Amino acid sequence: MNSSKVADLAGPGIGNYEDLEKILPTDYSSALTRRETQKAIFAVKRFIEDNLCKELHLMMVTVPLIVDVVSGVNDMLDRDGSRTPIQFHISNDRDLHPVDAQIVQAATKWKRTALREFGMRLGEGLCTDMRAVRKDYFLDHDHSVYVDQWDWERVISPEQRTLDFLKEVVNKIWKVLVEAELYAQELFPELRSPKFPNLPEKLTFLHAEDLLDMYPNLPRKQRETAVLQQYPALFIIGIGHPLADSYPHEMRAADYDDWVT
Repeated sequence: MNSSKVADLAGPGIGNYEDLEKILPTDYSSALTRRETQKAIFAVKRFIEDNLCKELHLMMVTVPLIVDVVSGVNDMLDRDGSRTPIQFHISNDRDLHPVDAQIVQAATKWKRTALREFGMRLGEGLCTDMRAVRKDYFLDHDHSVYVDQWDWERVISPEQRTLDFLKEVVNKIWKVLVEAELYAQELFPELRSPKFPNLPEKLTFLHAEDLLDMYPNLPRKQRETAVLQQYPALFIIGIGHPLADSYPHEMRAADYDDWVT
């Protein structure tokens, strides 16, 4: 077993502060005031939510922050069980009906249950602004213990489990993100800057196997950095399935999918 490749699968992000300091810009300054930044954040979030729902036929729903342990809907974030959820005991009515509760880590399994509970039909789905706590994450420039992210899920048929359908859906999501950037720049023209070029309109699709072929001697995080120099907007397919070197591009949780393409 290659210990360096195993270590490389440990988690998202860079993983150590020495390497992090090498990539963070030293001359960054916000183009907006703190007040304007908050206005921009909420305006863009609303734009993305509304247009994701429109493009993908979704409805906004509320996801729980706390779940009962026995419900089984909280997610594992990895395959080895090292990232465990925050758990606490609720002494309900003096422990006559106690609850062992967990803070949500991710909503993957919950969403699939929710599709049934909300009566979603083929082609319909849900979107939620999920809040979660991931206490075992390495903290860097884009990873936090506190998670605020969109989660969505849609009912598809077995015949739609194809790469063509995946790309069709991903392109719709990318279209929303590109339009959201333009919308933000309309609201706040100072966000237009040659220092920060706009998102490319076209998204490139590569399989994780392609990245391994292109950069066989680089660990996967460095593969991603290298390939972005050529394809600045990239969707990587098959990141959780073992590649030709017997290692996946990234260690995905068993709750997420079968990863096979």
